[in-house]
This record gives sequence, structure tokens and C-alpha cells, in this order.
Amino acid sequence: MNNLPAWVCTELSELRARYIQHRFIFIEGKKLLGYLRCLGATDSDITSLQRVSESLQSDPTLPFRKSRNGRFLFDYKKSSISRLEYQPFVLSYDEDFVRFDSNQLRSFEEINDDLQLNTAFQALLCIKSMIINKVYIHPRKNLLPDRHRNVCTVFNLRTLTTPELLGEPALEGVHSDGVEHTMTTLLGTKNMSSDSAVTFIHDAREKNGVSWDNAREHYVLGKVQHRHFLDTLLIVDSEKKHSLSPVYATDESQEATRDMLIFFTRRPTALLHNTNPFDSLDSHEVLPMRIQVPSVGLNVDSIG
Repeated sequence: MNNLPAWVCTELSELRARYIQHRFIFIEGKKLLGYLRCLGATDSDITSLQRVSESLQSDPTLPFRKSRNGRFLFDYKKSSISRLEYQPFVLSYDEDFVRFDSNQLRSFEEINDDLQLNTAFQALLCIKSMIINKVYIHPRKNLLPDRHRNVCTVFNLRTLTTPELLGEPALEGVHSDGVEHTMTTLLGTKNMSSDSAVTFIHDAREKNGVSWDNAREHYVLGKVQHRHFLDTLLIVDSEKKHSLSPVYATDESQEATRDMLIFFTRRPTALLHNTNPFDSLDSHEVLPMRIQVPSVGLNVDSIG
């Protein structure tokens, strides 16, 4: 995996340069798939990644969602990614997250080996780690000044719409995720209409909690839509906000689903951060995982 083809390094460097310039990028799934294969993703794991959401469990607070999560450490000194021990999860009003469960400690079912040992998933972790490495951003407050480590909390989510229930990928409206880099990757959809789940990118001056369809147009910086397997959006979360439209069913008498991977990444927290008690950097003893990230340069010394 360390011997990446030159064309992959060139294209990832170009993506990184676009990310630095625009502060968000959208990568088409068919292009990303080629990178994953060069990073060691097998055909069988690529196929199974599209089915992994079948094992999701009920979400702790949202009735229209199924979920699992897990925490991973990006260690740039060791060029490695490893699984961290389980911790509860919380997002606060101070982190631009306004919802009924803001500031509430939530306990999610854990990501298991069927996802974390999947070579396509591991390649996605590597790509995010490589693109964000040493990208200068506006820092979140109360994080350690540590440029060599990032904590990546991954959510595997299924949003469901039924005849009785409308699935909202972002019920909270305009928000940010309380991290520094957010990456979202589509795994699959069923019975989802073509106008569903559009992501809007907003200027940070937009008010938190405004619904996607009431946001001020002059603060909308762009919009994208995950339509195909592996379609991926990467946002500098500490500088931009985002919102999403609901999941609508093509056949309204049947269930519609949208399966995603969400990668929240930031530096480790300092003592004054509200999540510091739940930000352990200890390894997971029951579900260990460790991989090496390719030792290739994506012009990482040009920024940061």
C-alpha cells in the first residue's frame, strides 16, 4: 500500500490543493473507487461495504435513524491509524449544534470488525488522513496544539423515511459538527427520490438552527448531492456550516433509506473542552485495529 501509483499521488495532491483553496471539495464515487483499490481495497470488501449498514442499531435519540460509531487515532509521526477505546458522544450549543439533544451525552452502539477491518473503509480513512494532513485551518478553541495527531470519530448511519416518519439527515438545520474536518461518504440508497438529501454549504455567519430551506441565499456557498456509491464531501468544519434537505421516498408507500459514513476529525481536546472527559487516546482492547498510512507526500509542507 505504500507504493501508490504516481497518478494517484498527483490527483490526491490536486484534491488537497482544491481543499486548501475552497475549504470544501466533492469527490465523485467512481473516481474515489480507483484510489481505494490502489490503497488495497479488495473487490469483496468494496461489495460488502455497501451492505454493512444492515447491521446498524437503533439511534439513542432519533427515531428515523440507525447508527453505530467508533473512534480512531490518526498518528502522523507513526504514519498509522488505530482504533481508540469507546467513549460516549456529545455535541454542544457552543460547537454550533442546536438540536433538542445538544449537550446530551449519547451512547451509540460500536462499529464492529465488519466495518473497521474492511479494506475499503480503511482506505477511506487513509485518504482523509492524507488530504487533511497539515492543512492550515481556523482552529477550534480548547484543542491541543498538536499537529501530529487527530481523533476521527466515525459514524455509520442509516436515515429512514416511512409513510409515518420523515427522515432528516440534519434535523438540526444549519450547523457545524464541532470538529475541524468533516467527511461524508455515501454507501447506498433505497427508494430515495432524486431531489433528496441535498447538502448546502453555508458561510459561518449563517445563524445556527435555521432550516435548510430558510437559509439566506447570499450565505449559501455551494450545494452538492451524494447520489452514487462513494460520492464524498469534505468540509473544513471549523470555517463552514452546512445543512441538508430530507430523505423523500420515490414510492411513498414504502420505506426509503440512505446509508452514510461520517468522519468527524479534530485534534485532541484540552482540559477546558466540554468533551475532554470523553476523549481518551487509549487503544481499544476488545476491538483492536491498526493500519499504516502510505508514506507519500501530498505537498504537505506547502501549508500549515
